[in-house]
Amino acid sequence: MSATAVPPRSRLDNLTLAHKEGWRQLVLAPDRVMPELLPLAGLRALSLPARAAYDRARRVWHANLGPIKTPQLAALHEDLWDIVDSNLQDGDKAKGAVAVDAFPGLGKTTAVLSFAKQFHLREIAEAGPFTEDGHERWPVCRVGLTGNTGMKDFNRAMLDFFGHPGEARGTTTQIGERALDCFLSCEVRLLVVDDLHFLRWRNRSATEISNHFKYIANEFPVTLLFVGVGLAERGLFGEVDSDGDESLAQTGRRTTALTVEPFMIRREEQRRDWRNLLLAIEQRLVLANSYPGMLADDLSDYLFARSTGHIGSLMTLVNRGCQRAIRTGAERLDTKLLDQVKNDAAAEAARTHVEASLAAKRLTSRPKRSGRGTARKEGT
Repeated sequence: MSATAVPPRSRLDNLTLAHKEGWRQLVLAPDRVMPELLPLAGLRALSLPARAAYDRARRVWHANLGPIKTPQLAALHEDLWDIVDSNLQDGDKAKGAVAVDAFPGLGKTTAVLSFAKQFHLREIAEAGPFTEDGHERWPVCRVGLTGNTGMKDFNRAMLDFFGHPGEARGTTTQIGERALDCFLSCEVRLLVVDDLHFLRWRNRSATEISNHFKYIANEFPVTLLFVGVGLAERGLFGEVDSDGDESLAQTGRRTTALTVEPFMIRREEQRRDWRNLLLAIEQRLVLANSYPGMLADDLSDYLFARSTGHIGSLMTLVNRGCQRAIRTGAERLDTKLLDQVKNDAAAEAARTHVEASLAAKRLTSRPKRSGRGTARKEGT
């Protein structure tokens, strides 16, 4: 590929995963093609239009570096495959649900969407794009919730995914029945509910929500995959509510709780995982002055302190650093440039404590034995 060519790809920046068309764009979009890495002399040789096109291609590339197959993502996917593939019970049996519950910035939504995409493609490959009755096959339905969402809003969001004209009118029950019809007709097998913590959980609502999920598990032939923050604290897995109602127990008994952990550096194995992540990111950077070990050797402690081991914070910092490096002509990442780049508030608030531990040698992110600029293959 030439330096000036922009790889063909769907306009994913305009998609919304709330509708099946947006989900299809995400699933079927070809892999991004990494722009050619040019040396400084090659950059200077480009014409102004060619340089503008090349820099735009790099901006888009650096803004979409993931997902990276970290140990956390691989472990989560294995657990999800176990659960989803075991949910092949006959229709008279309720299927087990999954709840991925983790702090923000740990990549849980990215990991879940990556899994859902793989599941969608596998189902289409095995069963074809259409059902026996001639309907489009949609193995996955993804619903993203908003602030203060109630049950009617939830049912409407499921129906809206399919573009059903009846989503704007009817009772909660009627809209839910229409959604069930869509799920049966399109043979949906996985329902991803993102940002579940936005549902109303107070008082009687928690019991109503739990009963509604029980209804979906009983009547919809799907595996429920919840994604959210603090789901246990909000009562999703509770045995009883504040009034002693034990109806929440059934949701808890049927739901498997999974999580995504941050990167840690207290043990040698953890430090190797952190190094492999940085090396994997390094190999994806398109900066003229980059070099092996730029992140994994020269910026390892710095990047851990700035991200506190949260992959979301790390990817945000690296992405913004690359944009500044291209714009300023630095064409590399170092502490001087990254000190000028702002990161998310949570990472910045926790930075000082981690920096102090690293400076006092109470912590280090570097494994004892590592070849400079090399990574294990599975870490990429």
